[in-house]
Amino acid sequence: MRRVPPPASPAYSSVPTQMPSSPPAGRHQRYASNASSDQSHTGYYHSPPQSQDEHVGLMQRSRRDYTTQGVATGSIGGGYGPYTTTAPRFSQGRFSNMSNASDFSEKAATTAPATPAPQPPAPRTNTVGYLWDSKDPDLDDALHNPDPVRDAILDKQWTLWSLRGWANFAMIGSLMLALIILFAGWPVISWVRTLHPSGPGYNLGGINSTGQIPDLHVPMLIDQTTPKEALTRTGFDGQQYVLVFSDEFNTDGRSFYAGDDPFWEAVDLHYWLTDAITTKDGNLVLTLTETPIHGLDFKSGMLQSWNKFCFTTGYIEVNISLPGDPRVPGLWPAAWTMGNLGRIGHGATTDGLWPYSYDSCDIGTFPNQTAKDGPPVTTTDGRPLSFQPGQRLSACSCPGSDHPGPTVSRGRGAPEIDIIEAETNLKTWRCSSSQSMQMAPYDADWEFDTSVCTIYNETGTEFNTYKGGTYQQAISSLTDCGITAYNGTSYQTYGFEYWSDPKNRGNGYVTWAQAGQPTWTIPASAIGPNRSGVSQRLISEEPMSIALNLGLAPSFQKQDWKNLRFPARMYVDYVRVYQRKGHENIGCDPPDYPTADYINRHINAYTNPNLTIWSQAGYTFPRNSAYDGCA
Repeated sequence: MRRVPPPASPAYSSVPTQMPSSPPAGRHQRYASNASSDQSHTGYYHSPPQSQDEHVGLMQRSRRDYTTQGVATGSIGGGYGPYTTTAPRFSQGRFSNMSNASDFSEKAATTAPATPAPQPPAPRTNTVGYLWDSKDPDLDDALHNPDPVRDAILDKQWTLWSLRGWANFAMIGSLMLALIILFAGWPVISWVRTLHPSGPGYNLGGINSTGQIPDLHVPMLIDQTTPKEALTRTGFDGQQYVLVFSDEFNTDGRSFYAGDDPFWEAVDLHYWLTDAITTKDGNLVLTLTETPIHGLDFKSGMLQSWNKFCFTTGYIEVNISLPGDPRVPGLWPAAWTMGNLGRIGHGATTDGLWPYSYDSCDIGTFPNQTAKDGPPVTTTDGRPLSFQPGQRLSACSCPGSDHPGPTVSRGRGAPEIDIIEAETNLKTWRCSSSQSMQMAPYDADWEFDTSVCTIYNETGTEFNTYKGGTYQQAISSLTDCGITAYNGTSYQTYGFEYWSDPKNRGNGYVTWAQAGQPTWTIPASAIGPNRSGVSQRLISEEPMSIALNLGLAPSFQKQDWKNLRFPARMYVDYVRVYQRKGHENIGCDPPDYPTADYINRHINAYTNPNLTIWSQAGYTFPRNSAYDGCA
């Protein structure tokens, strides 16, 4: 790009102002001139300096004088000084009319400065020289125009105790330390801290050690909307419990068709249909309607966690608003658990397993609890005691038997523990919650030892007069549950806490609860050996699945058809499962009580509800060494 100088101004002479032919040559000769020389070169010469500092000062003033005159004449500034209208001329030095290339040269001048001779006008040119190229460094740029004398003086002024120097060093050190901590220290610190988390962590992508939950929009064992205060509890046994599973049902419109949910399935069998269950307004809603289906007159729903979520020992709590009216009997709302080897509603799977919880090889495993050559066992009033086919997976199983393991000598079953089955108390016309455990083999006359049991509030809880029948022994109590927790207007919690230990079975117990308070407890000793030859029954050691359902059946309580109203709805606010801290055991296929392989080898029985006994599925009971022999 070409730069053209402006036209000459008439206010100034067209002849460029001339400079001295050369600056003072040396620092010794420079100060040897007389007073008249000082006057004739004002601004360039002074009396000899008395010290090094004065010498530096003189040099700095000399540089300013050169700069000022260079700008004024146009030699500095691209030829546009106030006293020039032509482009300056350049040569090997700074200005064309200067003898030395550097104003700080150490070379002594051979002649004194002379009055410059008149110069002819410089020819005009359209090409402008620039003072920032390598031939003419800026006068005020000390890095590109060094002075050895000045530099030597400044070098001697260096000191180790410079405050500014140490401040710079500290800042550089701080930056380096910060970088080291960021890229080397922090990864190590983070790794060490994660070796010993401060709290429990569950599931892939679940709660971390600080209790934070990532919002990955995938189902997790612990619902992200569960309140923090509900993550732990103190058990009725005084032990510390941690939450291992929760579902708050806070997402509306969830689907529970087979395969749609990782923890639940709304089964489609009998009068239970999948579409009778949904989630709405923070609740699981089960609706019972008077709709013909499958040859039956009503349609309702059952939600199961079978083979999806199971737990072994712990505390389970549900918050429920019951359906209907407590003064109108006939509905059967329930929340309960059963061993995973039996699938609810699939009779072939429960044949010979429900409600067995037994690990002894004796008459308790026999059909009808009767010796092979003996008379049928009856109650004291002559009624048959048991119609059970015998324990299918007993401790008497012969070697090589079709058995889930871990060994054929381990007695297995599908015991049942109920959280709540609600009915109407026909004496008080209030809600009554049945909290029970179903058991096999049976006590004589289905009588368990109530003397070792504990009822915590005798005005609100009493032993159930129903003790069982030929297909089950019922170990049960009834507790008043009021009249308000109905139809979504009010809720009440129900639950049970249980413990079992295969190494110390005498410590087992079940404690039921309502509204957060214990109602009654049964210890293992209440179902110990009895006079009928049956040995210790067990507080369940099986992995337990969960069921929530709404039904009606005259075998449970007769219906008041005149006053029953449909549709009836049961609302479940949440389901939460806790376990003793350090004894977490969730999953439907634990190594000491496996179920998965056995289920897969008999999958037709577990998927066809029309098969009601084991033989219909094409299988036989393993031989019982005490009853059949193994030969």
